[in-house]
Amino acid sequence: MKGGEIVNLTLTAKVRILPNEEQQSLLLKTRKAYMDACNEVSDYISSTHILNVAMLNQALYCSLREKYGLRSQMAQSVLRTVVARYKAILENQHEWIRPEFKHAELDLVWNRDYSLKAEVFSVNTLEGRVKFPFFSQGMESYFDGSWKFGTAKLVTKHGKWFFHIPMTKDIPEVSDAGISNIVGVDLGINFLAVSYDSQGKTKFFHGRHIKQKRAQYKKTRKSLQKKRTPSARRRLKKIGQREHRWMSDVNHQVSKALTAQNPSGSLFVLEDLTGIRQATEKVALKHRYETVSWSFYDLQEKLRYKARRNHSAVILVDPKYTSQRCPKCGHIHKLNRNKKTHIFTCRKCGYQSNDDRIGAMNLYRKGIEYLWSTVAAG
Repeated sequence: MKGGEIVNLTLTAKVRILPNEEQQSLLLKTRKAYMDACNEVSDYISSTHILNVAMLNQALYCSLREKYGLRSQMAQSVLRTVVARYKAILENQHEWIRPEFKHAELDLVWNRDYSLKAEVFSVNTLEGRVKFPFFSQGMESYFDGSWKFGTAKLVTKHGKWFFHIPMTKDIPEVSDAGISNIVGVDLGINFLAVSYDSQGKTKFFHGRHIKQKRAQYKKTRKSLQKKRTPSARRRLKKIGQREHRWMSDVNHQVSKALTAQNPSGSLFVLEDLTGIRQATEKVALKHRYETVSWSFYDLQEKLRYKARRNHSAVILVDPKYTSQRCPKCGHIHKLNRNKKTHIFTCRKCGYQSNDDRIGAMNLYRKGIEYLWSTVAAG
């Protein structure tokens, strides 16, 4: 973390629009036409293997507009959408697999297919531009001219209408010299996270109820897997998606709280948990699901981008001995920690505390060592 460099901050804003019934009908019609056009282009690319947008435009542009009633920029957007999907498949699977557009979708290019001002959302449809009111609370900071708006996706959920819009902003990375607060963050199961900062303050994010809910998901999944019916498989998929959304929201709330409770110029120090899956194979079988499938990486990434936005930073350090080292005298012994009671008691100096708090304290010390090493190297 040298600092002074410009980094790209990207996030997705979920903007809820408020179309009336007539506008909803028009949006559905536009989205259906867009999906059908995508499938026609997908068929053409599957047979020709042409991925050059200019060549596709020459071959298909007129027919897309006439057959599906697409506006000029929307026809161009269809071509780009399908080409991007093919390129992703080729990059990941290294073979020509025809993507099928089953779910109605609508991609809109900023300033061509949609525009967004402080009070009005304007969208291109089959019948021209349509304007909607939208919930603008929390969006005010995005209209200061420093954010770039990307291609928006129209999403409907429970009868509500949203546009998911990627937004990017170039911000200077915080320098080592600009660090004024160090926060050790220990991630775990009984506590989602425990933090320890430069003021000696500890914050616990309780996770026992999360562990219990995940165990319930596991029990339901196991019961459905035994049935082996099409309806059971469909429900399994829905449950998996629901659990993922729920856990993602939990991680969002924890990372948001961590950045909100600490000032700009904070350095968050976390364990490098790259090998967490292999490490947890030694965990008892009955607890392995909650441990191996725990979304540590997702929480780290959410904290990373929220920290950047707050002009702070995240570093990952070697987790070796963070749960066995006494933060007071430095004595290391595996028996210092009692995993059953979650109490750490140093066998040398007698210092005692919660074992997750000990982990956060040791990560805080590693943050200090990191800054000292960068000063010495400079």
